[in-house]
Amino acid sequence: MTDLNALIQPDRGQKAIAIHLVAKPGLDAVLRSLNEGQRAAIAAQKFEGAAGELAIVPDGLGWFALGGIDARDALGCWCLARLAEGLPGGTYRVVAHASQPGVPRIAAALVGWIAAQYRFDRYKTDGANTDPRVLLTTEVKALAPAVAEAGAIALVRDLVNTPAEDMGPAQLETEARSLAKSFGAEIHVVAGDALERDYPMVHAVGRAASRHHAPRLIELEWGDVRHPRVAVVGKGVCFDSGGLDIKPSSGMALMKKDMGGAAHALALARLVMEHALPVRLHLLIPAVENAISGNAMRPGDVLRSRQGLSIEITNTDAEGRLVLGDALTRASAAAPELLIDFATLTGAARVALGPDLPAVFTRRDDTAAALATAGLDRDDPVWRLPLHDGYREYLKSDVADMVNSHATGFAGATVAALFLDRFVGEGIDWVHYDTFAWRPTAKPGRPKGGEALGLRAAWGLLLARFERAT
Repeated sequence: MTDLNALIQPDRGQKAIAIHLVAKPGLDAVLRSLNEGQRAAIAAQKFEGAAGELAIVPDGLGWFALGGIDARDALGCWCLARLAEGLPGGTYRVVAHASQPGVPRIAAALVGWIAAQYRFDRYKTDGANTDPRVLLTTEVKALAPAVAEAGAIALVRDLVNTPAEDMGPAQLETEARSLAKSFGAEIHVVAGDALERDYPMVHAVGRAASRHHAPRLIELEWGDVRHPRVAVVGKGVCFDSGGLDIKPSSGMALMKKDMGGAAHALALARLVMEHALPVRLHLLIPAVENAISGNAMRPGDVLRSRQGLSIEITNTDAEGRLVLGDALTRASAAAPELLIDFATLTGAARVALGPDLPAVFTRRDDTAAALATAGLDRDDPVWRLPLHDGYREYLKSDVADMVNSHATGFAGATVAALFLDRFVGEGIDWVHYDTFAWRPTAKPGRPKGGEALGLRAAWGLLLARFERAT
């Protein structure tokens, strides 16, 4: 893919093609300022000023572009994304039009401009590559943050889009080691006998996989130990067959994305380190493949967790919460000021909120409110679901401390979050993401496939809470 830094550049008066942004209410004024031939060209392209519409308008020996925008959200993250997808390769500048007072500020749209040019072409053999569209801007201070956020989105997409054979536990470890090397972080990986002893649920879920995809617990620490500790945990189930409670083939079709939580966690960690946020970062990824073999965990088995709680396995396909339980126990032991976990955990969350909205669960109302605000500010919305105490009884077991999956179909996302809550230390400010990490249909700037959903909301929360005052 094109170097992301090349896609947005400081405007120093370079030669560029003009982009005029037009909302429906202002289209008539724009048309009156143009000549007959230009109006005919716009009409032929059926441009009406609706959000996402694009028209190429002849202008002497050259041309300019009209881009439709939503008058209510003229400068949102994705307002330029359709232009970045549809325009030919070249250099562009958003300029004022006679009908509009001044050049609009486009800092918020820079991320969308870059993200729209994402391509996953790892397995393509034709070598085709779209020429980059470069946007010039006077918002110079916004360039580096936009590239960082767009790069984090691209990282999630790349990791999730990669098939499980090439993105197993070992490859997640490689990604974490690469981050550690780039930013001088400490990294420690637990596998084999040590994993079985120290992270027994991670081992139990992953033990049926081949040696090539052996389970492990990946742990990275970075930053000044005197700074507030922030723990980030990501579910790294690199493929989920369902285990002995096997999924149908249709249910396995997208299970390469079941490590989407780990992808989000790695991307958030990279943002933290790239920005040099003044925190002590603690990243944990339990990386496994939920496979089937003679030593796979069975329904009815009772597992002992790192925390000491015993778990009756009532469904081997509810494995993500098991590996997260051990990782959350480890994260809690260091008493973080904030603990965030990401997981593609339940279908129930998707039934409730659909693919676009990650479900979030928090213990504190102020944290939930700050996260919601950060999501709206970045066009990356999240939606809070309740940690309702009345449903804790659904986790009762006749033979162990807890079951891993309740028998009813009620409140599946909440019950899964309540399971995780048992492994988070008392008094810790905790955020649990139940995200889809996938976009089933394309939208401007957001192609079908792996997707960062809720990542930038979490990043906004961290910036608001921990960034040094300037």
